[in-house]
Amino acid sequence: MSDRKRIHPYNQPAGGWGALKALGEHLVEQGIPVRGARTLLRMNQPLGFDCPGCAWPDPKHTSSFEFCENGGKAVAWESTAERCTPEFFEAHTVSELAGWSDYELEMAGRLTHPMAYDPASDRYLPVGWDEAFATIGRHLSALPDPNMAEFYTSGRTSNEAAFLYQLFVREYGTNNFPDCSNMCHEATSVGLPQSLGVGKGTVLLEDFDTADCILIFGQNPGTNSPRMMTSLRNASRRGATILSFNPFRERALERFQAPQSPFEMTTLTSTPISRCLYQVRVGGDVAVVKGMMKFLVAQDALSPVLDWEFIRKHTMGIAALVADLKATDWADIERQSGMRRDEIEQAAAVYMKAPRAIVVYGMGITQHRHGAAAVQQLANLCLLKGNIGREGAGLCPVRGHSNVQGDRTVGITEVPTAEFLDRLQARFGFKPPSAHGHNVVTALEAMTRGEVRVFVGMGGNIVAAMPDWQVTRDAFRRLDLTVHVSTKLNRSHLVHGRQALILPCLGRTELDVQATGPQSITVEDSMSMVHASLGLNTPASPHLKSEPAIVAGMARAALGSRTVVDWEALVADYDRIRSAIEDVFPIFGNYNARIRVPGGFHLTSSARERVWNTPTGKANFLVFPGLGEDPDQHDPDVLWLTSVRSHDQYNTTLYSLSDRYRGVWGQRDVVFLSAEEIEKRGFRPGDRVDLVAVSDDGIDRRVCGYQLVAYSFPAGSCAAYYPETNPLVPLQAHDPMSFTPSYKGIAVRIVRAALDKAA
Repeated sequence: MSDRKRIHPYNQPAGGWGALKALGEHLVEQGIPVRGARTLLRMNQPLGFDCPGCAWPDPKHTSSFEFCENGGKAVAWESTAERCTPEFFEAHTVSELAGWSDYELEMAGRLTHPMAYDPASDRYLPVGWDEAFATIGRHLSALPDPNMAEFYTSGRTSNEAAFLYQLFVREYGTNNFPDCSNMCHEATSVGLPQSLGVGKGTVLLEDFDTADCILIFGQNPGTNSPRMMTSLRNASRRGATILSFNPFRERALERFQAPQSPFEMTTLTSTPISRCLYQVRVGGDVAVVKGMMKFLVAQDALSPVLDWEFIRKHTMGIAALVADLKATDWADIERQSGMRRDEIEQAAAVYMKAPRAIVVYGMGITQHRHGAAAVQQLANLCLLKGNIGREGAGLCPVRGHSNVQGDRTVGITEVPTAEFLDRLQARFGFKPPSAHGHNVVTALEAMTRGEVRVFVGMGGNIVAAMPDWQVTRDAFRRLDLTVHVSTKLNRSHLVHGRQALILPCLGRTELDVQATGPQSITVEDSMSMVHASLGLNTPASPHLKSEPAIVAGMARAALGSRTVVDWEALVADYDRIRSAIEDVFPIFGNYNARIRVPGGFHLTSSARERVWNTPTGKANFLVFPGLGEDPDQHDPDVLWLTSVRSHDQYNTTLYSLSDRYRGVWGQRDVVFLSAEEIEKRGFRPGDRVDLVAVSDDGIDRRVCGYQLVAYSFPAGSCAAYYPETNPLVPLQAHDPMSFTPSYKGIAVRIVRAALDKAA
């Protein structure tokens, strides 16, 4: 792939030939043009593996081509021919590797051996599995309090591995489960139970086949969940109205060329997606939603348009919501949202007239200082029209990683319920801890206070994903031991404790053979469908272990003779793990039989059945005081920055340094803002600037030497790439309800760069 730095607009539709070309180039770059293509044909199949990328559901796992460009890249990234061997680590010190880019680190290839950090040589050296487990056991056993250890989980972890992980950690004695969902959709998990009684979405994939209207808030499906484009394309072609609300005019929200459509591919045509694409000011989504609801209430006073039968039977709190909406001024709504009143009313009128509507949202909603409350306003919008528990309607949070929802379902939570703990004790015979543990933010706060000595990470790249990098990195370097279960080298391995271990695990695509033979794992998608995944590729190294086997090894070493769990038996046959999950979580009834049915099974959402597991026994309208992040912020020099992923990126993983749909090639140190904002500040496109965070704690947080790119963007707003802008996010800048960091709403100033890097 060309890595020449340039800004050059991309005028083609999303998907199509551009996607096929990019995927082909990526397979070649990873050294697997033929083997990679064969592997892709087994993805999302009844006897194949589940996509290791996003959590968007598959239509019954039956289509031979039910994969997307970025899912294909995720498979190529995992199936690469490159290997990160002990010889690689012998050739490079950790200090040297710390100077490599994140892209260069992961391009080193698949990890092949367990590695332990050697401070004398500043290198990772190979270590045997038994010795690695013994090191972990020694450190954990030496802690005077189990709460001095943190156990992180990535969303790629299977249901089986996650269940064993929480079982091990709770038998060890803590509920410290910082989880990747803390940094993305925790606002959903915390906000929706107060509104609807369940922390998940209420739609199924087939609801997109009958919806009359689809509203998309803060979600870029063409990059972050491209398989969703099939549902949106089909909905658009049958006449459903799609309205999108996003600061960017994302290409996939405009038009899409389906690679699976011979007609569109041969005629070079495409399908329009959004009837209207409203460019919302960063941090303005709640103002838009309140404006829409204000219009609905006003129209209802003239002629009934709200679903009063549903409201009276199933909800509480409507009077307080209506009073708040009536008291909210349109001028404030326009200022905060960056949209005109007539635009908001136009969108609301479309929603009002639709018999069945789906409201979709992504991290453009959740990763704000009031993310959970923002989610609740979308729930309010659905409830006003009775669009919960109706075919072709509902609330659809688009989750990120492929099993981030499943991990939570099987027990990865720092706030376990008494019912769950009682069932765990009844099944395994030990008394689990009941005190609430740490999430990501409170874990880091405990680290900075010196209250944590050991960190174990089950996947992920937490050091890069965290906000306030300097605080994060200082905290991790003071730990006694850091452990990372990984498939590839990443930044977190280089920001380590006094002792550090890298434990290489099998990938989703690889054959997992245990004592009773090949094993399948299971995952839960964004719509609560649970299905099996069976890897078939030869493992990248004979020294790899599966995640369940690694968890069992750590548990045996840390718990010793006091463990009451038969770890060997559970790992020997994953059916036994699933039987244990079923015992603890009755919702998984007949688990092993149901995952052997193509497409798997659905974990019923109580809200979808119009059963409201809230303290009131009803769905609740919840009031959002004010309108957004900065009701009192009038400084004209302040911009609101949102962090975004490039098209060649998944979470912190970079497949290249380009962003095709936005016309950025070979670079990531850019900041997008409108030509008017650039001129108003005395700059020109191409100038280099520093981004400086606005905060009241006296700490200078900045990223330096960013190139200004003129782009269609709302006034007062700008955008730059995640995770490079994470240093601008103060640790304390998070949602008080969910603790989700405010990655999508960062107050910044831009100043001319001290050094011009343009040359």
